[in-house]
Amino acid sequence: MAAGAIVLLLLPLAAAAAGGGRQVSMQYNPGWNNSSVNLLHVRAVGPSDTLHYVWSSIGAPAALLVATESRSSALRVNWTQLLSPAPAGAIWIDPPGSVIYSAAVIFTKVFEYNEAQTPEELFYPTYDLSDFSWDNINRTLNHTALTAEFTGIPATDPGGSFSNGSLAFRVTAYEAGGRDEPLPSLLHTANSSKVEFVLAGVAPRGNGSRFALEVATVEETGVAQKLRSARSIDDEYTPTIFETLSLVAESQNDSSALSFLQWKATAYGSQTPRREDGIQCRSHGLQAANWTLPMSSIVHAYFGEGVGSAYTVSAINISFGGEDGKVYQEKRYLSWSALLGFGQPPKDTFSPLVISIMAVALGTPMVMLLVGSCVVLFAQRKRYSEYEPIN
Repeated sequence: MAAGAIVLLLLPLAAAAAGGGRQVSMQYNPGWNNSSVNLLHVRAVGPSDTLHYVWSSIGAPAALLVATESRSSALRVNWTQLLSPAPAGAIWIDPPGSVIYSAAVIFTKVFEYNEAQTPEELFYPTYDLSDFSWDNINRTLNHTALTAEFTGIPATDPGGSFSNGSLAFRVTAYEAGGRDEPLPSLLHTANSSKVEFVLAGVAPRGNGSRFALEVATVEETGVAQKLRSARSIDDEYTPTIFETLSLVAESQNDSSALSFLQWKATAYGSQTPRREDGIQCRSHGLQAANWTLPMSSIVHAYFGEGVGSAYTVSAINISFGGEDGKVYQEKRYLSWSALLGFGQPPKDTFSPLVISIMAVALGTPMVMLLVGSCVVLFAQRKRYSEYEPIN
């Protein structure tokens, strides 16, 4: 579908979501009774549309994002084909004509490196997430809280780094707009979901090790990814963090936002994060992927085998760690949260507290200046009124 047509169709979708919430449901492995693989379908129904999020750890962990203009659109899965060596066409939305936009986010690799080493020894062997073994997420699926967790370890772990640890992606769906309570207190809408990347108990392979997560995106022709940075003096909800980053899929025709991945420039080193648990988070170069897209069954199953040629594939690395990486070294815990969804990413406005402080800070001098001016004028008038005019 042409990008211009996508934008026109997404306008009522965004307006409907802004006007109210959605009816959200979660389904594990729809149409399949075997728990050896994980596929989670999140269906969010609005007044005149449906948003589909399809999460899976078959191959590299990934999420499909599909927006439709029908309240009755449904996910279809051919499981035999999906689990075969040729999964193209195994996942689709019914009716196909209701789809107005689709994209994918893939979590491909985790890098561990040490900047204190020489360039030749900088990186340790990469953790390829398509080679991980994943627990059954049905054990963590909470239909009330709308949460689920994909937890995995490498299929082979020669160094034993994961002997007492794991890597996880925690998923949260939203029925309405609001703000998360735990740091980084992300602002969300009914058009978005949250994913939290967690390393817990994984032994670093060097002193001062730092980690980086590689994220790839798949977009249709006519859509381009742009990395935006927004800074604000208001850090009430995320203390000491003044930057929000958004990876936005824009129509090349009119620069309208179609989907996004958004995060604060911080990670945390505690399960109950506080300001002092902050871990520096940096983004490294959004670029067109010049490598073959790692095998992710649901992405190839939906978009087909020609993903790398018929669609635009981009990648970005997000690194975590301070100047010496000591926060993770000491606590063996790292969590990073991001929103993904449709339309414009949420945008924070100044909080009432900050507005009040600014009003007092700017208003007080003005009041003092006004009062002072009145006092001076009154004094001058009184001074000259003491003398009678000379005739």
